Amino acid sequence: MSLLDRIEACHRHDISRYLPFGVGAAQIGHMRRDMAQELRRFPSVFRVGASDVRVAEHLDTFDYRSAAIDSVMRELRQEGFIRGWRDELFTVAAQYGAEPLFDLERAGVPLFGVKAYGVHLNGYVKRDGEIWLWVGRRAADRPIEPGKLDHLVAGGLPSGVKPFDNLIKEAAEEASIPKELARRARPCGALSYRMELDGCLRDDTLFTYDLELPADFVPKNHDGEIADFRLLPLSEVERLLAETNDFKFNVGLVIIDFLIRHGYLTPERPDYVQLAMGLSRRP
Repeated sequence: MSLLDRIEACHRHDISRYLPFGVGAAQIGHMRRDMAQELRRFPSVFRVGASDVRVAEHLDTFDYRSAAIDSVMRELRQEGFIRGWRDELFTVAAQYGAEPLFDLERAGVPLFGVKAYGVHLNGYVKRDGEIWLWVGRRAADRPIEPGKLDHLVAGGLPSGVKPFDNLIKEAAEEASIPKELARRARPCGALSYRMELDGCLRDDTLFTYDLELPADFVPKNHDGEIADFRLLPLSEVERLLAETNDFKFNVGLVIIDFLIRHGYLTPERPDYVQLAMGLSRRP
């Protein structure tokens, strides 16, 4: 186990195991083959071929596509094919900032292998010139990676919500960070990865933020998603990432980026270039 292993794990996948999924001329995802077989039952919504799956051509507007696909998702949910239903919609588009194609229930996103987005906040304090990072432990009932260590604040990006607005909302719900304090968070870029997890292809981009917190700040969770918090020195954070599987799978990418940007990891490390270039990899 190493920091580089953390990065590599987030890019490990076999695209040949999936069928391309698209709308019109745009390919927007990679679908599980068993999902494609299920969708053959809905020819008025999906065209399932030998080499790809596409949304039916007559569903030619955002509203038509969203409504038709949602009806299929709900039927598959009732049949037990889709688990972990969130009642939360994610917007699907060919790329970030492009015209939205349809909204999709969050639990269905990995089954279609479409692009999803989230926000991650590095909440930290300084003690005697050294940086300590706030880390949360995910609740035992979370549908993904229960009990794993996570960021102080993190969350998927729902339909119709801007990244920074979502960060402010999540900061209040997950860590009781007042709005006026959360607004000091600084955007630091975006990290993308594509990996196989639980038999699905996750193709995600994370918008990253840094927020220096007052020394006396103590986070408190309100939405039940985080079991507890701990404040750790960067040396311990690095050890946990490099030597254990305690952290949620994608958190390592954001923390390694934080360690590089804040000068904790330096070019004197033999693996520095591999780490830095690994983070900038695009799926």
